[in-house]
Amino acid sequence: MIDLIPPDLRAALPDLRLAPRRPAVAGGIGQHHSRSRGEGLEFSQYRAYEPGDELRRIDWKLYARSDRYFVREAERDSPLTLWLLVDASASMGQADAARPDRSRLDAARALAAACIAVALRQGDRFGLAIAGDGRLDLVPAADGPRQRDRCHLALHALHARGGWPEDAALRPLWERVAAGDLLLLLGDHFDEAGVAVAERLAAARREVSSIQILTGEERDFPFRGGHRFRDVEGGAEVLTDAASARSGFLAEFAAARTALAARLAAAGIAHATCFIDEPLDAPLRRLFGLRGRGGE
Repeated sequence: MIDLIPPDLRAALPDLRLAPRRPAVAGGIGQHHSRSRGEGLEFSQYRAYEPGDELRRIDWKLYARSDRYFVREAERDSPLTLWLLVDASASMGQADAARPDRSRLDAARALAAACIAVALRQGDRFGLAIAGDGRLDLVPAADGPRQRDRCHLALHALHARGGWPEDAALRPLWERVAAGDLLLLLGDHFDEAGVAVAERLAAARREVSSIQILTGEERDFPFRGGHRFRDVEGGAEVLTDAASARSGFLAEFAAARTALAARLAAAGIAHATCFIDEPLDAPLRRLFGLRGRGGE
């Protein structure tokens, strides 16, 4: 199976940490220390070695002094549940002419897989929700390598089709995504329904972050001569002279992005932009990057 995470994005994973911005809610989910023991950064106690413990966790210096095996334990952060809501509507199939090998959906796949890798490293639970072709498909949240493989299979099978599902089809999100969970929306945000569901989840005390995935052509409008633009979801077409339309398009597109960012900020949603011709780690660093290696 092809690796979903490009090498440059994988190299950035040690600098990323998934953690909510809001204070922890009741129930033990959030960025706070729990009394659970395991692997972590802050030493808690020693305990006697038991069959099945990893050998790398044995304190060999203590063994040399006592001739007994002891395992180091640490207090760890309470586990988080991460949900990845991926837009798989038809517009996500768009790519740049200069980079036809990477569509918006390809970028969303890579970003989702990178977040899954970080969640797996942290020992967190993670689930996948795919919105497209008028339906919502779910991989319920769980943890571990098998869960990663289930999510990867679902991501590999994705095709950009149709539009966002109706509200009734989105009901499983409300049943599965609990208060205090972290949800990351990955999409172009051109569907009002997608932005609205992110706002509603944030209002219901879900921790919501957002990455808008755009093409370089939308950023630069590099077209020349007569050009036909087609809405892949609605089917409408516009034939125009690219040179005369360029300044107006760029102004309107910038205004739309500014309005979207303000709308999401008002809802308490952390937001970043991903251009598919730029390094994919940039939006993840903005949302989840550490201030320094080993620090928060």
